[in-house]
Amino acid sequence: MSPMNIADVDLNLLKVFEALHDESSASRAALRLNVTQSAVSAALRRLREVYSDQLFVRTGRGLAPTLRANQLKPVVSEALNKCRQSLAMVDPAGQHFDGRSVTLGLSDDFEIAYGRRLIEEIALRAPKLRLIFRQTHSQIVGQALLERSIDVAIAAGGFTERLLSRQVLGEGDYQCLVDPISLAEGQPMLSLEEFVAREHILVSSGGFIGITDEGLAAVGLSRRVCASTTHFAALPHLLKGSHAVATIPGHAARSIAALCGLTLLPCPLALPRYPIELGWRTHTAQDPLLLIVREAIVASFS
Repeated sequence: MSPMNIADVDLNLLKVFEALHDESSASRAALRLNVTQSAVSAALRRLREVYSDQLFVRTGRGLAPTLRANQLKPVVSEALNKCRQSLAMVDPAGQHFDGRSVTLGLSDDFEIAYGRRLIEEIALRAPKLRLIFRQTHSQIVGQALLERSIDVAIAAGGFTERLLSRQVLGEGDYQCLVDPISLAEGQPMLSLEEFVAREHILVSSGGFIGITDEGLAAVGLSRRVCASTTHFAALPHLLKGSHAVATIPGHAARSIAALCGLTLLPCPLALPRYPIELGWRTHTAQDPLLLIVREAIVASFS
């Protein structure tokens, strides 16, 4: 096969590729691009010729990207965003955010506590921009940024790679959540003895040991974890009607307690505070859109 030259390629195909990768469906991609499904199918046939790869294969749940498609996606999206950025340079005072999106990596405790505020702050600064929340955490966030699966991230650290920049947003603590039916009337807190005696719900991205277990071990104690979950959002359903306790980051504990009728209590165990940081790829520091998004995130946390 002869080498492909960019002069031979209809660059509108890249918009179809991006839509197919995001939507995993030809019909949804067509809806997003305001074209017919047959036009999307024709573009996909041409894309397969250009990249000498299937790119997307049919599964029971739509179109799944191939390895090559996953490798191409961040490069294609970055190129399209550069094009959108160039159009905005013609009218710097204009607001050219319609059709653009920014992917924000964060764990669901931050999404629960700050998600609504982030949506509102970003909407003020970049109307019509779509914000995409994508789950991550401090152990994998650096790699996710470098692989371009997310644009910016909020995490409790994890931005140590050489090509990343970071900014401290604040400091976190830990609080306890319980069902009020399990407390005596007016009970202001759990004693350490009662805390240890209760069953515990652990929220962890993996593993059996949490920060609470480490804190208890330091004073010669241990607890019984009756269940663990990877989702903070599941806690109200797991705690209601029980005597169990969950010890989680304070920002999420306060939000969940306010919305779900659980009681927020101070943790009777001295646990270390932790940094809350904003991270991004250093070379995107001057991207006007990402600068707006970072400013909105800082404002949300202030």
